[in-house]
Amino acid sequence: MGTIRLTAAQAMVKWLSVQMTPEGERFIDGIWAIFGHGNVAGLGQALHEIGSEFPTWRGQNEQTMAHAAVAYAKGKGRSRAMAVTSSIGPGSTNLVTAAGVAHVNRLPLLIIAGDVFANRRPDPVLQQIEDFEDGTVSANDCLRPVSRYFDQITRPEHLLTALPRALAVMTDPANCGPATLAFCQDVQAEAFDWPEAFFASRVWHIRRPSPCAQELAQVVDMIRAAKAPVIVAGGGVIYSGAQEALAEFATRHGIAVVETQAGKSALSQSHPMNFGASGVDGSAAANAASMAADLVIGLGTRLQDFTTGSRTLFANPDARLVSINVTGYDALKHGAVPLVADAKVALGALTQALHDVRFDAADTVARGQWLEAVAAHCQDRSAQRGPQDLPSDAEVIGAVQRASTDTAVVMCAAGTMPGALKLLWQPGQGGYHMEYGFSCMGYEVAGAMGLKLAQPTREVICFVGDGSYMMANSELATAVMRRIPFTVILTDNAGYGCINRLQTLGCGGTAFNNMYVDCNVVDQPQIDYVAHAASMGAHAVKATGVADLEAQVAAARTRTLPTVIVIETTAKDFPGTGIDTRAGEAGHFWDVAVPAQGPSPNRADAYARYLAGQARQRLLN
Repeated sequence: MGTIRLTAAQAMVKWLSVQMTPEGERFIDGIWAIFGHGNVAGLGQALHEIGSEFPTWRGQNEQTMAHAAVAYAKGKGRSRAMAVTSSIGPGSTNLVTAAGVAHVNRLPLLIIAGDVFANRRPDPVLQQIEDFEDGTVSANDCLRPVSRYFDQITRPEHLLTALPRALAVMTDPANCGPATLAFCQDVQAEAFDWPEAFFASRVWHIRRPSPCAQELAQVVDMIRAAKAPVIVAGGGVIYSGAQEALAEFATRHGIAVVETQAGKSALSQSHPMNFGASGVDGSAAANAASMAADLVIGLGTRLQDFTTGSRTLFANPDARLVSINVTGYDALKHGAVPLVADAKVALGALTQALHDVRFDAADTVARGQWLEAVAAHCQDRSAQRGPQDLPSDAEVIGAVQRASTDTAVVMCAAGTMPGALKLLWQPGQGGYHMEYGFSCMGYEVAGAMGLKLAQPTREVICFVGDGSYMMANSELATAVMRRIPFTVILTDNAGYGCINRLQTLGCGGTAFNNMYVDCNVVDQPQIDYVAHAASMGAHAVKATGVADLEAQVAAARTRTLPTVIVIETTAKDFPGTGIDTRAGEAGHFWDVAVPAQGPSPNRADAYARYLAGQARQRLLN
C-alpha cells in the first residue's frame, strides 16, 4: 500500500475535501476561519494550499461564523454542513454558544479548534488555560458538553480514526450534532506518511431506520383505538424529507397537524390539515385540538416545554402519547410509547397498516376562524393609532407577509418575534427557519447569511429585535463583502421587550433592567441603527410606517447585498386585540418560576396563576 507524506493539517483538509454527498457535493462545503497563533501556521497554510477544492471564508467572530454554519446545515436539511476553525483560548471559547445551538437543535457542525502544544515544551503558551490539578486541560474542554463527538489530536495518526468518527456523528440522524477536533498546534505542522487509501473519495449516506415490528404494531393499535388523534409535527419531519408523506397521511386519515417551531412549514399554512402552532405560543385551533385529543402523535419532535405548554396542553384525561422519532432518547420522553424510526419511513409503514382508517374529529371550522383572526390581527392599524403610537409586532409581520414572495423564508431566533411568527406567519412549504431550541440571541444576522448560502434562490427575511442586533451584527460586513443578499427587519422597541413582559405581566414582577428606561444609566441611548448598518456597507433605511415597510421589503429584493430595514415598534404585547401570546385564546401555560414572596403588587396574582398551571402538569400514558 502506497503512502503520501503530508503535515497533519494538510492531511485533514485533503480528507475533508473528498467526503461527498450522494449528489456529488462535498458534505463539508468549506470552512469559516479566523486565524491566530494556534491555527495560522499549520491549518491556515494547508487551507491556502488546497484553495477552492476546500474553500475558506473569513468572518468577524467565531461564534457568529459558527451560527452561519449552523443555519446553513439547517437550511440544507442536515444534508450538508460547514466547518469552523479557531485559535486556542478565546477563539475556542467563543464557539461554545454556537456549539450549544447545534447540539440542542441536532444539527451538524465541524469545529476544528486550535489547541496547546502536545509536546508541552513551551508551556504555558499565550492564551493557555492551566488547571492546577490536571495537566491535560485546555480551553477546548469547554466544548465537551456541547459536542456530540470530541477528540483531542495529539498525534498526526489520530486523524485516521478521529475524522471518520466525526463525520459519522454528523451524518447520523439519531446522533447528529457538533463534532469538535481539538487540534494541537504543533501536531498540525508535523509530517506523517499517510496511507493513500485514506484519501479515497467517500460518499456519506444518511440512513433511514425502519420501525421494529413490535413497536409498529402497538402504535397501529393505539391509532385504531383513538377517537380524536392529533399529530405534533417537529423538525424531524423536515430533516427526513417527510413533508409530502405527512400531508398525504394527515389528509388520508383526517388527523389535524399542529406545529412546533422546528416543524413549522413542513406543511404550508394553506394545507387544510395544518391547524397552526402548538403550545405556549400556539393558535386557538391547534391548542383546542391538542387539549381534546385522546391520542397525541409526536412526529420528529423532542416535545420541548413550549410545545407541550410545560406538560399541561394535552389535557384530555384519556390522552396517550406516541412519539415517532429517529432518536430513542427523544422517543421515550414524557412517558411516550416509542416508535423509533425515520419519520418518512414510519409514515409509510403506518399508512400501509392503517389502510383506510379515517377520523372526523378535526375541527376545520375552528381552523378557519383562527386564520380569519390572524388576518385581522396583522392588518395595518395606522388609522386607529394615535400620532405618537407605534405599530405592533403583529402589524410588522402582516406588512412583511403581504410584501414577500410565496417562496420567501423567514427566520429568527430570540425575543418577541419567535412566538409572534410561530403564531401569525403563514408560510409556504419550507418557508420558515427558527432557531428556538437554544433561542440564541445573536443568531439572526449570521444565521440569515448562512441560510441564504444554503438556499440562494429563495428570498431570505430575517426578523431581529434591537436587543439581539446589538448582541451580534458584525457578519453584516461579511455578507456585504461576499455579496450575500438578504433582508433584515430590525424592530426597535428600545430594550428587551419580550423579557420585560415576562417579568411584569407573566411573573408579576417590577419592570427592571430590560427596557432602557428601566436601566441604571445616566443617559438614555439614542442608537442610529440605520447609520450603524450602513457603516458596514449594507443598504439601510428606516421605515416611516407600515405601508413604507411593505415598499421597502419589495425594494430589497432587487439588491445584491444585505438590506436592513429599521422600524420602531411598541413594546406592549399585541395591544387591544384580545390575542395574547402568553395565555388565553392563543397560547398556553409556560412554567417560569414566580417568587413565592415579594413586595410587587402583581406578584400574588401571578403566583396564583403559576400554582394553578403547575397543578395541571402531567405525564401521559
